Amino acid sequence: MKSLSLAAMLSLGVASAALAQEPRHGGTFNFTAPYGSSFSTLDTQASPNIQEHFLTFAIHRSLYSWDSIGNKPVLELADSVDVSDDGLTYTYHLKKNAVFHNDKPFTADDIIFSYKRIGLGSNALPGASYLNIIKGMAEYNSGAAPEIEGLKKIDDHTLAITLSAAGNPGYNLMEATTSIYPSNVDVAQQAIKPVGLGAFVFKEHVPGSQIVVEKFDKYYEEGKPYLDRVNIIVMAEGSARDVAFRNKEIDASILGPVQYSEYQADPALKDHILEVAETFTRNIGFSQTQVEAFKDKRVRQAVNYAINSDLIIQKLVKNKAVRAVGWLPVGSPAFDDSAKPYPYDPEKAKALLKEAGYENGFEFEVTATPNESWGVPIVEAILPMLKQVGITVRPRPVESAALGGTVSSGNFQAYIWSNLTGPDPLTVMRCFWSKTAQSACNYTNYSNPEYDKIYEAARAEKDPAKQTELLKQANNFIQEEAPVWFFNYNKAVMAYQPWVHGLVPNATELALQPYEDVWIDDTAPASRK
Repeated sequence: MKSLSLAAMLSLGVASAALAQEPRHGGTFNFTAPYGSSFSTLDTQASPNIQEHFLTFAIHRSLYSWDSIGNKPVLELADSVDVSDDGLTYTYHLKKNAVFHNDKPFTADDIIFSYKRIGLGSNALPGASYLNIIKGMAEYNSGAAPEIEGLKKIDDHTLAITLSAAGNPGYNLMEATTSIYPSNVDVAQQAIKPVGLGAFVFKEHVPGSQIVVEKFDKYYEEGKPYLDRVNIIVMAEGSARDVAFRNKEIDASILGPVQYSEYQADPALKDHILEVAETFTRNIGFSQTQVEAFKDKRVRQAVNYAINSDLIIQKLVKNKAVRAVGWLPVGSPAFDDSAKPYPYDPEKAKALLKEAGYENGFEFEVTATPNESWGVPIVEAILPMLKQVGITVRPRPVESAALGGTVSSGNFQAYIWSNLTGPDPLTVMRCFWSKTAQSACNYTNYSNPEYDKIYEAARAEKDPAKQTELLKQANNFIQEEAPVWFFNYNKAVMAYQPWVHGLVPNATELALQPYEDVWIDDTAPASRK
């Protein structure tokens, strides 16, 4: 990313200071999974939801991981990589000391096994869209080819991956949905008792309550993890997290808008807050297949003009967000600093609706979770604003765990969600490319030949600066086309107890922390030591 907020830089200092201390081994870390009342699956390759990725960060590993301090993808399961002169073939020298939790040595076969499972179209797994950068993946995905042309095993610990276009594969191959599974375990087991390469071993899952993981003594990073145990506790309600945190029952907690204001004003809490501008865009996506009106750009623009986004951010979100200008967030290298958000202009909205033939309005429903920052409460706030211009909106509540499947299957007229829009703009902007499947991330089924031309030029461009300019054009084009209501970019905030160390300002999702680096000092309650 190009820049970090001041708060993120301050948080960086806090994290760096904590890491400078001598880590202590042992203890239990109580962490919360705040995005739902359950885990929809333990098969991390099968879920696009952040809720399931808390488990991923403990149990699994991908070929790359995200460096939250350097803000870049780095090698995770390889010690080094050689890149061909044309920038298309990456030859990975894989770690030889990595073993799975079932004692199987990690080899190139496990990556090939995992990528073939993820990439097979009939499996409809969310990570397939990230693997499309690999040559021959599209043919394999469709069933036209039995193997993936761009994957070549040299030996057990050497793997060559050839890309379909030059670019940094780290942005794609660091995703939780591209985690590496052992090739000798039935994938059906991964949904019940997952086996991975991570720093912690799966111990138990109490549905609707928690997942427990314990230290893996054979983890490939010497001296890690520091913790003996992590309890990942389901706690969707902000008020419940607040009470548990103040009672010192949990060690770290994601804060909602109300808690953010309260914790900032509390002398006992304000000095232990980590915050960062995340690469997420909150939006309402418009189905262009389920609602005829949304096929007209003027109607989509009218919705953007009709909603007073700034008022909602101020009153409901308590300023724990930054107004969205387009799809890419402010920190993206392809963000256009000169771009302006849609102004609140109901009269303009009415004029556009009349021009599009909807002078008498129309109606649609918005699929939404209970999330206070991007769920039913936000939909209820926009109802009177849209009603003012003749549009009737109905909330369609769903459980948080069900939202990803509902949207990726196309079972909606509109949805409100918080979508990952970074850190790699090339990967992000593929979600509006007509060749991207709805099940991957083209949720609104957007298709426009002019956009495809810009995006495909960016994919083919090898000069990073020129590619960034093309992606900036693509982002501006999408802002004009308005396939979504651009709401805000999330400012993520986490409160942590004074005995917790090793947390980092992860801009891709603050709640996803490197558990292997987290440790607790001697001031922790006896129950956690």
